[in-house]
Formats: sequence, C-alpha cells, structure tokens
Amino acid sequence: MKKAVRLEALAKGVRRLGDSPLYEYREAQEYGPVFGEGDPDAEIMLVGEAPGREEAETGRPFVGRAGQVLDDLLASVGLDREHIYITNVVKDRPPGNRDPRVGEIGAYAPYLLRQIQIIEPEIIATLGRFATAFVLEHFEPSERGTSIGELHGKPIEAEAPYGPVMVFPLYHPAAGFYNPDLKDVMADDFRGLKRLAESVARG
Repeated sequence: MKKAVRLEALAKGVRRLGDSPLYEYREAQEYGPVFGEGDPDAEIMLVGEAPGREEAETGRPFVGRAGQVLDDLLASVGLDREHIYITNVVKDRPPGNRDPRVGEIGAYAPYLLRQIQIIEPEIIATLGRFATAFVLEHFEPSERGTSIGELHGKPIEAEAPYGPVMVFPLYHPAAGFYNPDLKDVMADDFRGLKRLAESVARG
C-alpha cells in the first residue's frame, strides 16, 4: 500500500479521536486536527510541538507567524518545504497555545510514531523542547534527557523501528520572537541541517 494511502488512513483516526483530551475543545472552537503534510517519501521530517490557532483553523502545520519564520529558514538554505514532511507531536491546538500536557502527548504519541514508521525519514529534525524530548525518549539515544539548549544544531544517531535515523534538534521557530539573540543561532542550525541532508544523500 502506498505511503500516502496509509497516512490518510492514519489521519482519519486522528479526526475521529474522541478520547483525546483536546477533542471537546476542538469541536467547541470549530477547529480541525492538524495531522501533517508534505512528501510521504521525504528524507527530512520536521516535528513541532502542537498547532496554533491559524493551524487549527486551516488544518495545516506551521502556517502562522512561526510558520513564516520556518519557511524563511528553510528557504535560506535551499530546502524546499514541498520535499519535506511536517507534523507535530500533538495534533490539536491546546487552549491559549499553552504547552501540551503529558496526557495530551500520550494521546497522540501512537499517531506520530506511526507517521515516522510509514515515512521512514533519514533525518528527524525536532522543533523545540517537547518534540526533541519526545523523539529522544522513544528512540533512546544516550542524549535523551538533555536540554534543547545543549543539543540544538547537533546531529544525534538513533535507531528507529525501520533502521538508523539521524535526529537533529532545532529551536522552535517561535523562539526567535521571544529571544531575538537566537536568530543567528537558528540560521546557523539550519545550515547544519542542510549539511547533514547533503551528507546523508551522499551516503
């Protein structure tokens, strides 16, 4: 079965996830879940934390202010969003854009892990501390439990169910709003992501 078909079947499960702690809020606000989008055969998978208001209204990941920053960072190193797969740990917007809670992360965890298994990316670039902690916890490299401040921009070898994968922690694009001093660091980290992608492509 083609990857796109398998992903769509998985997305239907998210749409029907009435047991999610965020389902009632989604329905009350007339939001939609944000499953993910991009190339099912992508070598790079970007994993964020949770959708914001614009994302919940459109059903697409990273289309708001943080999404513009992400697009600019990708464009700055010649990475095409259409050739990447983008998703989040949590597929519904938490109220007030607050941090996702443990129960919310747990509700959506099987869906993200299945997305990873279907797409089989060679690089998982994690955006922010929640995404980084989630991926490292499940793939269990020695770096798990280390802060994003120490790990950002450093490739980490890990083992996915389908084989070796490189995890590349990045600051969340919104971090630049709150700490302008990080902008140059974030740009440099994306240059590192591009170098890693070129290295992986060469084999």
